[in-house]
Amino acid sequence: MTDCKPVGTPMTPGLKLSKEETPKTEEELEEMKNIPYMNAVGSLLYLATTSRPDIAYTAGVLARFNSNPGVAHWRAVKHAFRYLKGTLDMKLEYGPDGETEEQFVTFCDADHGGNPDNGKSTSGILVKVGRGAVIWISKLQSIVTLSNTEAEHVAGVQGGKEICWLRNMLMELGYKTKGPSQLWMDNQSSMSVAKNPEHHGWMKHLDLQFYWLRDEVGRGTIEPMYMQTDDMPADLLTKSLPKPKVEKLRNIMGLVL
Repeated sequence: MTDCKPVGTPMTPGLKLSKEETPKTEEELEEMKNIPYMNAVGSLLYLATTSRPDIAYTAGVLARFNSNPGVAHWRAVKHAFRYLKGTLDMKLEYGPDGETEEQFVTFCDADHGGNPDNGKSTSGILVKVGRGAVIWISKLQSIVTLSNTEAEHVAGVQGGKEICWLRNMLMELGYKTKGPSQLWMDNQSSMSVAKNPEHHGWMKHLDLQFYWLRDEVGRGTIEPMYMQTDDMPADLLTKSLPKPKVEKLRNIMGLVL
């Protein structure tokens, strides 16, 4: 891929890869036999984990097919490498953020039912200290949620856990956290569930672990905040997006050339 033509997105916008595209005939199996799919995806995962949150969703999706990849999956891997070819000099930039006085800010989002194989949603979590991201997670949820509100709430719980972990770490380092930490969400309903006990009926079928966020909000540890979807950087951790939005959100993450 050294001389490949660059593209502007980590994954083709709107692409939904599934197990239906795995090899089903001897010819297809033979075609994929000598292709280093796992090696390539492993390289993407390493990069996504260490310094490139913009490809975290893509790498996570591609890793689902490691055991039996198809031609469509390999094509998506090469697309990711073409994207990296055009952004080789991109890096995370850290420094003060003049737009907030918070020690850190956390964003969470979810793509409801985005996995066509099992109907599960993908959670996207992003934590920024100053200008740059220090924590990012793109992970398939462990349960099938019945609505967008539920999917967003499950992602919110994960974001809340990251907040508590970072608050504790900062406290051990001698930095006192004043007031609740902000958890930015782009779903008004999931914010209501986190704040108001009277909405228990909407979510009572969920496991007890998902009520934890409401308790933390009640204690004043976490404060849910609303953000427009167009400005939500965690959106890039949950789905494949068009080039203009990729460029906008990765800049919010702190990735610069």
